Amino acid sequence: MRRSLSWQEAIPRIIADFLVIHLSMIGALAVSVIYQEANGSGEAAHHLIVNFERYYVRFFWFLSPIFTLTFALHGFYTHTRSYSGRRKNWAIIQGVGLGGLLFLGANSLVRESSVGRSVAVSFVALASVGLCSSRFIKNYFANRFEVRPIDSPAVARRKRAVLVVGGAGYIGSLLAERLLQLGYKVRVLDALLYGSEPLRAVENHPDFQLIVGDCRNIRDVVGAVKDMDAVIDLAAIVGDPACEQDQAAAREINYGATRMLIEVAKGHGVGRFVFASSCSVYGVTDREMDEASEVNPISLYAQTKVDSEQALLAARNEAFHPTILRFATVFGLGYRPRFDLVVNLLTARARQDGKITIFNGEQWRPFIHVRDVVEAIIRAMEAPVRLVSGEIFNVGDSDLNHTLRQVAEIIQQEFPGTVVEHIANSDRRNYRVNFDKIRNRLGFSARYSVEYGVEDLKAAFEKQLVRDYKDLRYHNQRFLEVAGVVKNKDEVDALVMAAFDGSIPRPAQRDSSRAA
Repeated sequence: MRRSLSWQEAIPRIIADFLVIHLSMIGALAVSVIYQEANGSGEAAHHLIVNFERYYVRFFWFLSPIFTLTFALHGFYTHTRSYSGRRKNWAIIQGVGLGGLLFLGANSLVRESSVGRSVAVSFVALASVGLCSSRFIKNYFANRFEVRPIDSPAVARRKRAVLVVGGAGYIGSLLAERLLQLGYKVRVLDALLYGSEPLRAVENHPDFQLIVGDCRNIRDVVGAVKDMDAVIDLAAIVGDPACEQDQAAAREINYGATRMLIEVAKGHGVGRFVFASSCSVYGVTDREMDEASEVNPISLYAQTKVDSEQALLAARNEAFHPTILRFATVFGLGYRPRFDLVVNLLTARARQDGKITIFNGEQWRPFIHVRDVVEAIIRAMEAPVRLVSGEIFNVGDSDLNHTLRQVAEIIQQEFPGTVVEHIANSDRRNYRVNFDKIRNRLGFSARYSVEYGVEDLKAAFEKQLVRDYKDLRYHNQRFLEVAGVVKNKDEVDALVMAAFDGSIPRPAQRDSSRAA
């Protein structure tokens, strides 16, 4: 992925690098002078200063553009901007090293006014450290301090308002809390199918508002979207088995309601729209899939996500900026825990039953902690429009691509007495996903490992925050099997949904079997 800077953005960076180069040369002189003085060679130090003054004014000013030109050719202001961590530092060191060689070659031609090799070598070392440090400091502050663009004077005078559709769920309840911590005004639209308990932590916050309503009801949606600056759409019947439980409701909520929400948001001038999709859209594959890979949905759930993605991308314009986030398999403790997710389920079985069963343990799955999902959503919403408008991001971390056997071993380390039963069957599905784009473009990487998630769930059981993982509230499909999905309020809602979801294609095949 290659990304260039505009001239307006590049010039300040070039100037900053130019200043680092000159400060490094002055620093190199200081190092040499101090060294000479420490060895009792005061005359040599004085001679070095006199020669350096003449050299710096007459020659170094003319030689120094070698570095900025080399940096530009080496990609400092284009593709290496998307690098992070060691990869970025190595690219900087390479660029400085190449520039240093050219500089030393030119320096050797200066003859009488040249400085010694000790100054030249010290200069190259200081320049490398200075350029790496400047980028590290920039990234440090960018990742820890919130910088938001001011869209208009009206927005500047009030707190930014965010609507979280489906905000009482597993992800949404944690997201609402985090947004309030960051100073946003938060409005949640949710039918409270699973109850209001997940919102207990925020229900009395002065900047929080709950609208109990149906994302399929146009009056509820219009009332919720009014006066919002951004919309985060988490509303869905999640998972293959739950969608198969009531296919008509799944099409309405997962696709038809999203299409309606898009039109309402655009009509109210909402610029930012973040949509929760899934890595399940890639289907079964043995290749590592990235955002450019062809989708191959094999379930109704995945198909509704693909269709919603297409509707969002088609709706993008200069005022409406959708961002699509394809989540890896989520795990971890939340305000509404889910024990129909593989890591959570296996941990609960190890804790409560002392035995877990793994089907085809060599299958790969991408994982992501629920709190990391929250941070990824916020990062996408706050990123500059040019980086995220109309873009798709896989949300996860390559370090959290695990086989089911590896997950079992992690759980067994936390619960040493657990019996692990391995069973082979015909299911050989692999899901390996590449997460370079979100790391390189948004600087996102996972903070929480699978090990941490298992430990956290274990502590929750020990504190009796979760008493019985088999409780219906913690299982989407089993809960809906008993409670059912709330039907549309009246005929008008049903007709609206029919207009929005009537053209949804069905997948060629479906597979609702579970990994474990």
